[in-house]
Amino acid sequence: MLLKIVIARGMSSTFDEILNGFEKAASDTIESVTDLFRGEAETLRDETVFDPVSLPRDLAAHKNAQTEWWYYTGHAETADGREFGFELVFFKRRTDLDKFSIVPLRLFGNPLYFAHFAITDHSNKAFRYAHRKSANGPFDHPASANESHFHLRFGDWSIREAGKAHMLRATIDDTVFEATLTPSKNVVLNGRDRDGVSYKDEGEASRYFSYTRMAIEGDLSEEGKTSHFTGSAWMDREFGTWTPTENQKGWDWFSVQLDNGYELMCYQLRNAEGGVSPFSCGMFVDEFGNSTYLSNSDFTIEATGRWTSPRSDAEYPSGWKLSVPKIALDLSVTPVIEDQELDTRGTTMIVYWEGACRAGGTAAGNEVTGRAYVELVGYDRSHDQPNLAHFLLGNTFESVTKWIFG
Repeated sequence: MLLKIVIARGMSSTFDEILNGFEKAASDTIESVTDLFRGEAETLRDETVFDPVSLPRDLAAHKNAQTEWWYYTGHAETADGREFGFELVFFKRRTDLDKFSIVPLRLFGNPLYFAHFAITDHSNKAFRYAHRKSANGPFDHPASANESHFHLRFGDWSIREAGKAHMLRATIDDTVFEATLTPSKNVVLNGRDRDGVSYKDEGEASRYFSYTRMAIEGDLSEEGKTSHFTGSAWMDREFGTWTPTENQKGWDWFSVQLDNGYELMCYQLRNAEGGVSPFSCGMFVDEFGNSTYLSNSDFTIEATGRWTSPRSDAEYPSGWKLSVPKIALDLSVTPVIEDQELDTRGTTMIVYWEGACRAGGTAAGNEVTGRAYVELVGYDRSHDQPNLAHFLLGNTFESVTKWIFG
């Protein structure tokens, strides 16, 4: 019997070695083919990765940033009293370092472009979203991110700067959203040194800055009817090459605009055990635009409820208490509607919750109210085992249809 076990283990070990040999050979072959058609992969790291933010330069795209995004959220009201929230975000991803198993992602495009757009209708308790992916292939929306000035294009969606205003355009089916956003306060450079360098882990950082209050005016066209709206928006800009540890499992991010002129941004990076990373942080902005850095120990985020998605079965926190003792700020944040989940596995490969919320509480003992946006990532774990076919074919039917019929 012992001899049989030894022989079996030896055969198993030999078989594993053969499989590993085949896998390495296949990987090397695919890598060589990818190098031939897409060029060799770059490290995307150089001596600039910890440089402070420089404006207006850093509003534009960066050739060697692995990941970058331009993120807008806001709250608006139409002339006839209808309230809604919106999210519009453009992503650019260099794929030099990305793989699906042994397949380099840059084989399918480098860079890849993504965009998400969502509208939360307060009055009708409705949430709608659309998402896009492009490698600038024959069936893709044409996409670009200019490196010399701030201009992003993704089919008929766009973000650009005109003077000091940001011009946004996006669509969902027959709904067209067009808006002009003008900063009401100076830009805030996030990070512990308030220079825009935001550490996510030891030796790993992005560059991150925010326009925490922007006046918004625009038009929302639906079913042939156009409504003018006004409101307030928030813009986050982040870019760089950083590698979070495998232990990092998601984050909870909050942006709050209060009616007394305060703004609060804070986020918790969560680990595999449900604990909070010491690299979690935030920023407080007073009514005059003065900013205060908040370390992880300066604030607490406590969930007050839960919501389970009927589609993904992911359970999310729903409702929170935010406390910042050093500035005597205590807030409750409540979703406008519970279901504001986006399934973007066909583009950015994740399912996440991002939603419009109401805020209220006290600041230095005085009652305050306001609006907030909350992003919850990592509660659905489908991205732990990404599906290449789902990723590649996620928007193919829509893209082919539009390519054929215009």
